[in-house]
Amino acid sequence: MKKALLSLLAITTVSSASAATSVGASVGSGVSLHLQQDLTSTSAMRYSLNLEATQFNFNRLSVGGSVDYLADIPSTSSLGGLTPYYGLGLGAGVALGNGAGVSIYPHANLGMRYDVSSPLSIFGELNAGPAIVVGGGATGIGFGFGAKIGLNYRIQ
Repeated sequence: MKKALLSLLAITTVSSASAATSVGASVGSGVSLHLQQDLTSTSAMRYSLNLEATQFNFNRLSVGGSVDYLADIPSTSSLGGLTPYYGLGLGAGVALGNGAGVSIYPHANLGMRYDVSSPLSIFGELNAGPAIVVGGGATGIGFGFGAKIGLNYRIQ
């Protein structure tokens, strides 16, 4: 785990003068705003701010963030303009209100991206991994998963 975190940190410090930057948003397992920095033509780092209102009467609010390394899956066949990708990420969050606590969520991503027209693209993504929670009456390690759809707008 320590090596994976150090690898993610090392990747985030590497930048390229020709790297493109995108901003975007997604919905699904909460609402997310993100900044995505291309590392190469087939890989990127995504920095997200996440917000969730949960339970029936929305008496719990979760605020957190995530850093994800994403890479295209090399494809030898045409997928009709769809680009499959995978990634690894680390999320952290704080829950406020009923059941306050903190969480850490190392996860794997699997998704598909479609370039609508330059500079706009849309994506769908699934993620899963161990969820470590402290506080809120649910302290322990469990299994977390999520799904989201979103869009990216290339600004550079």
